Amino acid sequence: MRNDTPGARPEPPPAQTAARRARLDHRRAASDVGASFVVFLVAVPFALGISVATGAPLIAGIIAAVVGGIVAGAAGGSVVQVSGPSAGLTIVVADLVLTHGWRVTCLITLLAGLVQITLGTFRIARAALAVSPAVVHGMLAGVGITIALAQLHVVLGGAPQSSALANLADLPEQITYNHTPAVAVGVITVAIMFGWNRLPALGRFRPAMVPAALVAVGAATAVSTFAGWKVDTVALPASLSDAWTGPLFPASGQWHGVALGVATVAMVASVETLLSALAVDRLHNGQRVRLDRELVGQGAANTVSGALGGLPIAGAIVRSSTSVRAGARTRLATVLHGVWVLVFVALFAQVVALIPMAALAALLVFIGVQMVSIAHLRDLRRHHEHGIYLATLLGAVFLGLLEGVFIGFALAMIVALRRLTKLTVLTEQRGGRVHVSVHGSLTFLGVPRLTHVLRTVPEGAPVDLDLHVDFMDHAAFEAIHAWRVDHERTGGSVDIDEDHEQWHTRSAAAPAPAAKTPPKGSARWWAPWEMRAGTGREPTPLILLTAGAREYHASTADRLRSVMGRLALGQKPTALFVTCADSRVVPNLITSSGPGDLFTLRNVGNLVPPSGAPGDASVGAALEYAVTVLGVPSIVICGHSHCGAMKALLEGAHLDAEETGTAHMRRWLANAGTSLDHATASPGAPEGPPTPETLCHLARTNVRVQLANLMSYEVVRERVELGELTLTGMYYDLESARVHLLDPETGVFTPVPGERDTAVPRQRGEAAVGGQPSASSEASSRSSC
Repeated sequence: MRNDTPGARPEPPPAQTAARRARLDHRRAASDVGASFVVFLVAVPFALGISVATGAPLIAGIIAAVVGGIVAGAAGGSVVQVSGPSAGLTIVVADLVLTHGWRVTCLITLLAGLVQITLGTFRIARAALAVSPAVVHGMLAGVGITIALAQLHVVLGGAPQSSALANLADLPEQITYNHTPAVAVGVITVAIMFGWNRLPALGRFRPAMVPAALVAVGAATAVSTFAGWKVDTVALPASLSDAWTGPLFPASGQWHGVALGVATVAMVASVETLLSALAVDRLHNGQRVRLDRELVGQGAANTVSGALGGLPIAGAIVRSSTSVRAGARTRLATVLHGVWVLVFVALFAQVVALIPMAALAALLVFIGVQMVSIAHLRDLRRHHEHGIYLATLLGAVFLGLLEGVFIGFALAMIVALRRLTKLTVLTEQRGGRVHVSVHGSLTFLGVPRLTHVLRTVPEGAPVDLDLHVDFMDHAAFEAIHAWRVDHERTGGSVDIDEDHEQWHTRSAAAPAPAAKTPPKGSARWWAPWEMRAGTGREPTPLILLTAGAREYHASTADRLRSVMGRLALGQKPTALFVTCADSRVVPNLITSSGPGDLFTLRNVGNLVPPSGAPGDASVGAALEYAVTVLGVPSIVICGHSHCGAMKALLEGAHLDAEETGTAHMRRWLANAGTSLDHATASPGAPEGPPTPETLCHLARTNVRVQLANLMSYEVVRERVELGELTLTGMYYDLESARVHLLDPETGVFTPVPGERDTAVPRQRGEAAVGGQPSASSEASSRSSC
């Protein structure tokens, strides 16, 4: 913003700005260091537990945690995602270790990392997201159940069986007959994991401040040590140099299985990482993830981990969310957590050696149970994809991981094909006309059903054909066109309305475009109620609102459900949009934005009282929430022509704040007194009674003043100075229906050009082609001030 903007504070000197930036960087660094300690405390028991479940050397999990933190944290595309040994890969790695041995599994990890680097380099990371989330979540849930069933036997003092069915069948005997100290260790661990975060706060101390995994494993270790229980404990090598085993080439007949293992590890690790990165993005307000770079970083980490004898690595949503909640803001937290793991194991291996194996098994039981997410199943049920989830889960548990994924993927393809062919055709007679509504995707697969319904229309009848379709192929167009020609030959008429994209119109626009009546009904969703055919002026507002809601449910709700389902998990608006409460200004309409794009604040006169001003604090609350909680990167102040608040201001309505009946309005308008002062004092300001010109001049000056008032809020000023927040002025002219933007350099509002305006480049103020101004520019000039 310019220093000469009315009411703007002078820019702070560079030294002051640098000092403020340094303080902010110091706070962020301190927050990252604290978060790194919290994640480190969670990562150590997780790494050891996953090593136990896979049958790999215990040090392999530690190596993977260190490499995942340092390499993936430094080279990845997410600033807060924490990577390490993954529970989702447990069953895959356990099968690879059993089939090929540990050293060949290290080679598979190394090669899978190279595959990930290749995928990321060729920028096809998003292709991994083409796998249905129902398949991914079902796969992870199946892995979780398999882990829990196997490790529950270890908790109960026994040994896991070779399959989930065998583990399930042998479970009653384990519960009945095995009562060893290992059972007590496992029960203590599981009880603490389930109950720790449910304990009440003690003063300022909340149990959630300390990771439950650390408390559970620590308590179980302390009890078993002081009680002298004879239980199996962690056995680490004498030194880290002794831990290196390195990859080994397989025998000549094993390469087929190795290639399949490389593809499986690369696919599962990539999908889990990318989905985790997108989920973590919802938890913080910093830089968004770069998926291709994240995949390259994960590939580099897996390459190094495999070379050093570590487990495969993937992004971990549990550790990542823990890091964000603990205050992580940059990749420093992830890198440091890997450093702490390395330092701890190198200097305090004797402490790790006291941890009972039953405690790690109990930790895995808890992790496995958590991987079965009821929330995911509930969301998938709303989208009618819970069958895919359950099929993948059951296949992964009872047949194997790959078999379960293939079953889920095949079922997902069948469901997608069924949805593609799903078509609803409804007919209704109203007022002597036949109304035919078509909903869904109109492809050749739906042509038989469509033509069957159309042939039931009586000959010579006037027909309204409403196409609520998201796609139409050529076969469907030919079917509609042929029926229309036949129907009009018998004396009938056909009016075709399209609510969304003009599929039929574009197809018919070849040599002989078909006639099309002006859209009506839901095709004119943007028009006022009174201008829509068939609605008219109803006697009560309730009837109008109900009719509008019914129209929304009929034409829009089904297509919007998936969008709103995602937005229900959280919002990430692009801008805080401050505008007038005037009913003629519709923010989402004039910006072509949708749900979740704008965090809108509306009041009389689009005012932003200066920080600390007495009276209504709702504007300040909305500003603080938008900037500090939602992290919007932009704030827009939008005024408009023919503003009633500006007219009242010119008439002096703000001078007597105690007049009966309008006291609140007058007190509120007093916040705009500065705008009136600047408007009347500026050179060339219109004089005399309120006119469209004086209202326009005051409304635009008011936008400039409110932008200056924004800078009186510390949260806004700090982020503007750091370049993290932009302030924009906007003006909407009602007569021309044109949007104007404030040029921050000149302080002048200029109209946003449309497609026809930008067809031929020209300088500001220059006439259109041929020396004649365009219709839009003429309208803008007539309404300008």
